[in-house]
Amino acid sequence: MEQIIKISQFGEDTIEGLSKKQKTLKSKYFYDARGDEIFQQIMAMPEYYLTRSEMEIFKTQKEQIFQQVCPKGLPFNLIELGAGDGSKTKVLLEHFLSKGIDFTYYPVDISQHILNELVDMLHAEFPELDVVPLNMDYFEALKSMEQFGDRKNITMFLGSNIGNFESNQLEVFLSNLQGHFKPNDKLLLGVDLKKDPDVILEAYNDKTGITASFNMNLLVRMNRELGADFSLDQFKHYPLYEPITGEARSYIVSLADQKVTFDKLNFEVEFEAGECIHTEISRKYSVSNLDELAIKCGFMTAKNFYDEKRYYVNSMWEAV
Repeated sequence: MEQIIKISQFGEDTIEGLSKKQKTLKSKYFYDARGDEIFQQIMAMPEYYLTRSEMEIFKTQKEQIFQQVCPKGLPFNLIELGAGDGSKTKVLLEHFLSKGIDFTYYPVDISQHILNELVDMLHAEFPELDVVPLNMDYFEALKSMEQFGDRKNITMFLGSNIGNFESNQLEVFLSNLQGHFKPNDKLLLGVDLKKDPDVILEAYNDKTGITASFNMNLLVRMNRELGADFSLDQFKHYPLYEPITGEARSYIVSLADQKVTFDKLNFEVEFEAGECIHTEISRKYSVSNLDELAIKCGFMTAKNFYDEKRYYVNSMWEAV
């Protein structure tokens, strides 16, 4: 009798992505426990200005953000898509708590590991905070918004995570999000702005190789979880930035003609020398691009908050 192999979602997505003419892997699979650790290192890199820029905005403009979030002092839900370690968000949480307003924080993340760490940290630092973690992806979170009741929803999508979508996927996602909005609900987006291309590329190609190890950890994860036999020294990380489209793209490049076998998937894939696996896109926007995107998806820009260098913006949107 032929053995039936039960394949995980990770395995199914890997087979699908590596079977395409242009091989791809979904960037959400960066975030296993080791990937989470490496991304913490990335956020601390001097080249990775995104985290510092958003943190600066929150620290210097937290009261102005609060006035947008809660102008009438009514209870609300704070829903964060892709919450991560919460290092920036807790600046806002602390300020909101100091106002004595009743709110519940719903951190959403696909990594149960990072959610557990986040909840432990918040319980230790803010025992009075009502936290309801949701281990799911963004699209599942949209379907769950009804459970949050009749309170006003403030949805946060920080860290320039909108840049990880292809443009057509982003419009579908934001339009679906808008469709779940009630009157007075708002969306706070963190967005990396177009700037000197060298500044952007260095954020994805640091000299110490931390970003490279983050990408290459995908191969390590496939070896461990899917029974693959990737030889890491036969692949390299390669990033590029296109200033017209604003796309920073990351690839893993095969350095030789080779075959990789996945024992747990009953699957094998051939690579030619120089062939690439596309692993991530991180799109940058101009302010006018953002305004156009808001209108196209049924929103309007209520307020923009910039860091001092105007490298980054936190844009507050309302449904039209």
